[in-house]
Amino acid sequence: MKKLPTYDSLMNPLLRALRLLGGSASTDETYDKVIEIVNIDEEISTVLHNEEKSNQTEVSYRLAWARTYLKKYGLLENSSRGIWSLTTKAKEYDTVNPQEVVKFVRELAKKTPKAKEDKKKNDPGLSLNEIPEEAQEWREQLHHILTKEIDADTFEKLTQRILRESGFVQVEITGRTGDGGIDGKGIAKIHGFMSFHVIFQCKKYQGSVSAGAIRDFRGAMVGRTDKGLFITTGTFTPAAVKEATRDGAPPIDLVDGDQLADKLKELSLGIRTEMVEKVTVDIDWFSNL
Repeated sequence: MKKLPTYDSLMNPLLRALRLLGGSASTDETYDKVIEIVNIDEEISTVLHNEEKSNQTEVSYRLAWARTYLKKYGLLENSSRGIWSLTTKAKEYDTVNPQEVVKFVRELAKKTPKAKEDKKKNDPGLSLNEIPEEAQEWREQLHHILTKEIDADTFEKLTQRILRESGFVQVEITGRTGDGGIDGKGIAKIHGFMSFHVIFQCKKYQGSVSAGAIRDFRGAMVGRTDKGLFITTGTFTPAAVKEATRDGAPPIDLVDGDQLADKLKELSLGIRTEMVEKVTVDIDWFSNL
């Protein structure tokens, strides 16, 4: 197998990717562009970081570290919607010296409490003091439940519920053998005026969905629907992503494990977000009584 890129070697490709994308982009957009820039082949891009706990690929994991380091170095910032963008400071750099970035962040970490000792095992190659901000434990727990604890029928019912909660109507589970992998159908309503028919496939999977699986799904949906939707607990290979949006072919929207987790969190389906209450006392208010 070819060698996986280290996270520090991904820093400059990441900065270049954001520049090519107009200065800002989603996590998925930057990932796809970095894969293209570095020319990472499918054999490398589909290697999972920890297939027992997560659907995240090793390249995606290391890219998360690159984002974290560049953010602490002051070159990146991210919004609550998960959009990453170049800072004003980033305009001063055509490229960065990864070793200088690492040194700066390590020195910064020495001034703050270190992470617990058991977190060190998450280090992707260099000695780091904290976990990337995106590596949240709830995702690993959810991934385990979806891939290990529930069966395929339950996952189909979950997909049906998600689509209904997202505004789809007449959502039916139709999965049966010999039907090209089609698991269900529904109607997507747009702003209450427009609608289009959707056929979907939901794949409870730990690895990466290939381009061949997308082609098979498209073959089954041709002449039967306006659009296809492929949902998986795993990931999609770069070739699968290209196949889904190939010119002249019926479009297929892809939802991977991370996007599925985000949607479940957004809809509060099996995931509860607890906000910590912060109480402060306004001394001036009492002084003005």
